[in-house]
Amino acid sequence: MTDHALLLVNLGSPASTRVADVRSYLNQFLMDPYVIDLPWPVRRLLVSLILVKRPEQSAHAYASIWWDEGSPLVVLSRRLQQAMHSQWKHGPVELAMRYGEPSIETVLTRLAGQGIKRVTLAPLYPQFADSTVTTVIEEAKRVIRDKKLNLPFIIVPPFYDQPEYLAALVDSVKPHLKTDFDHLLLSFHGLPERHLHKLDPTGNHCFKGADCCQTATPQVMATCYRAQCLRSAALFAARMGLPDGKWSVSFQSRLGRAKWIEPYTEARLEELAKQGVKRLLVMCPAFVADCIETLEEIGDRGRETFVAAGGQELQLIPCLNDAPHWAVALNTLCERAPTAG
Repeated sequence: MTDHALLLVNLGSPASTRVADVRSYLNQFLMDPYVIDLPWPVRRLLVSLILVKRPEQSAHAYASIWWDEGSPLVVLSRRLQQAMHSQWKHGPVELAMRYGEPSIETVLTRLAGQGIKRVTLAPLYPQFADSTVTTVIEEAKRVIRDKKLNLPFIIVPPFYDQPEYLAALVDSVKPHLKTDFDHLLLSFHGLPERHLHKLDPTGNHCFKGADCCQTATPQVMATCYRAQCLRSAALFAARMGLPDGKWSVSFQSRLGRAKWIEPYTEARLEELAKQGVKRLLVMCPAFVADCIETLEEIGDRGRETFVAAGGQELQLIPCLNDAPHWAVALNTLCERAPTAG
C-alpha cells in the first residue's frame, strides 16, 4: 500500500531573517488563539503592540543562528523527513509547518490531489499543549473541512512517556555525559499557567503548584503540560541513572507579563552558578529539532547568563534532530498511532 502518507508537522520559521519576514511570521504565530488565548480584539491589540519592536529584535536573534541552508528548524526537519523515507513503508513522507511554509493547507491539498487515501499526522511535540498539538490538529481539520478533502487522518499522540522517545533521548545524551559535568538542566518550553488551569479537568489540580504534577492522575496527566514535562524528565533521569541533585527542570521562552510555569530557565541558570555549579549541561526535551529557542536562547544568551553569574562552561546538548535512532523511534510511534481524526 502506497496511499497512506505520513505528515510530520513542526512549529515553523520566518522565511528569512529580514524584519518584514519575521514580522509576518510572528503575526501569524501570535494571532493563533491557541497561542494567545484572549478575545480577538484584545489579542489583535496586544500582538500589534508586540510587533512594534519584537520583529527587529527577533530578526537579530534569527540572524545569529541562521544557516547557509536556511532556518535550522526547517533544515533539520527536512533532514528528519528524508530519514523517515526509509522507515515509513506505507506511502510518501511529507513535512509541514504550523506557521510559515510549507503550510499544512498546501501539503494536505497536494496529498489529496495525488490520490492519498489516509494520512498519519505527527505533531513533533513530545508533550501536549493547546498551543502546539491542538492547533496543529485543528488546522488540519479546518483544511479538510474548508477544502472538502476526502482525507481521513490518524493522529500520533504526545509521546512524553513512550519508551522509544525516552530511549532516543538517552542515546542522544549519553556521549555528552561522559564528560565531567556538575549538573544537567532539562529546560522545557514554558507556558502561561492559565493554559494549564483552562485544561485542568479537576478544576483545582494546577492551582496547587508543581508538586501535584508529580503524582498527577491519568485524567490530569492527559492534558497537563507541566505534569508531562516532569514525567519525561523523571523517566529520562531514571533511565540515565542520574542521582537526585545532579539534574533539575526549568521552563524557558517566557513572553509578556503573565505568570508562566516556574522555575524560569534564566533564573535557574543564575541560581545554579551561584550554588557553585561550574560545568553545566543543558538539554531541551520539549524540542525535537534545534531552533532559535535552543541555539540562541540557551546556547548564546543562556550561556552568557550562566557565565555572568559565576559559571564557567555551559554545553548545549543537541536535540534529537535527524539522528538515525530517532527516525526509527518516531516510525514506531507513528505505526501504532491509535487516534482517528
